[in-house]
Amino acid sequence: MTAFSTLPQDLQRALDGARERLGSFAELRYADTIGSTNDAATELALAGAPEGTSVLADQQTAGRGRRGRTWSSPPGAGLYLSVILRGENLASTPGLVTLGAGVAAADAVLAATGLPVRLKWPNDLVMGDAWKKLGGILCEAQGRDALVLGIGINVMSSAHPPDVAARATAIETELGRAIDRPSLVVECLSALRALAGALRSPDPSALLQRWRDRAADGWRGAVVRWQDDNIEVSGVARDVDDDGALIVERDGRRERVIAGEVLWQRRP
Repeated sequence: MTAFSTLPQDLQRALDGARERLGSFAELRYADTIGSTNDAATELALAGAPEGTSVLADQQTAGRGRRGRTWSSPPGAGLYLSVILRGENLASTPGLVTLGAGVAAADAVLAATGLPVRLKWPNDLVMGDAWKKLGGILCEAQGRDALVLGIGINVMSSAHPPDVAARATAIETELGRAIDRPSLVVECLSALRALAGALRSPDPSALLQRWRDRAADGWRGAVVRWQDDNIEVSGVARDVDDDGALIVERDGRRERVIAGEVLWQRRP
């Protein structure tokens, strides 16, 4: 089992002041350095930890994104947070959970910093016309009744690998000033608690509309490319459906894209 550290004093004070708002989502475990917050949260989920239990790290040595990619996690440069959600319906709709988590993360950044983050299907937080990546979401099912939801947000510019640095940005880079990190953590946990409630609604339309409202400018009508039976195909993005799949128009008909790598081509 992962060994955790004492919470930093400023973060402990922020959590203590928000316990009524956070409920079980105030049960935060912390590590200065960790392999992966998702892996540590998975250990806790399998051991029976309740919904809202979360793991925060200052650095990840084996952070990952979608499709097993490495998630660059330099010390002190980002927010690396994973939380346990529970409910049998969640594991059957990971796409919807991922979109909802994007909305939650965008809400949290806006509340804590005033920065208007946008979203790119399926799991990216982006900024500006160039859609520079500010963060990402990783949703992993753990059995039938649990999900581990990981959020990585770039807080300050750091020494990312060149291929990451060229397409990334950070909150403090965009704002031109330092931010209060404990406030950002609290707002993330609060937004994730609200997400857990929204996901239990029998009608996901309100959550999906919030994603559409937050989506990056120009996403509708943009050309996307993906693999279909190992052949690259392309279509035009039109919408998202109730399960969080991307609806694209291809050769005059509409199709659902639910997994795999999707490459976006912005409209000029």
